[in-house]
Amino acid sequence: MSLKCVALDAMGVIFRVGDDVRDLLFPFVLEEGGCQDLSYVQAMYFKASLGTITAQDFWWGVGVDPAFEDGYLGRHRLNAGVIEFMRTCKAAGVEVWCLSNDVAEWSRKLRRRFELEEYLSGVVISGEVGLRKPNPTIYQMLAVKCGFRMGEIVFVDDNIQNLDAAAGMGLRTVLFDPLHRGIQTGHKVIDGLAELGKVIDKSAGVGTDP
Repeated sequence: MSLKCVALDAMGVIFRVGDDVRDLLFPFVLEEGGCQDLSYVQAMYFKASLGTITAQDFWWGVGVDPAFEDGYLGRHRLNAGVIEFMRTCKAAGVEVWCLSNDVAEWSRKLRRRFELEEYLSGVVISGEVGLRKPNPTIYQMLAVKCGFRMGEIVFVDDNIQNLDAAAGMGLRTVLFDPLHRGIQTGHKVIDGLAELGKVIDKSAGVGTDP
């Protein structure tokens, strides 16, 4: 089945940081004199990433003025080769989507900040749809929104559970592992988007290994 769409996870694939709550958000909250309980910050983030509370509710809830939000978002950095990869996909006629567990407001701001909208055909963000990966329904939503069959979509993530669920729904899957964690998996493994770009350019060889 031909490749029509690549769906990228945000944190850990599009952006460098994988665990954004532990490695970026919680340190920022501490610096701003907010909540010192990581588990509470994680729980509040979980609610915000499901859209049950707003980003503003999150900040007040963890004791930080929402006016500092852009300061936090400014700490994110793109992974090497992301823009080049998206250009490769566009040249090959392959759509790029973002499928991510994220706070809706933050996702929109980050896409604008890094000018990703030019390259993305669409997004499925947990805070907008009320579901988080690895819930199987979120992968169905992706297929419905992009209009392609499951087997025509490649999903790239750095989380095995998310990939396992995607593969179970029929998506072709790629584990993004720049740290070479040595994870034993049946998913195709890459350590950089340049490697995946070469595969996309050839329009072959991407998917779950037998």
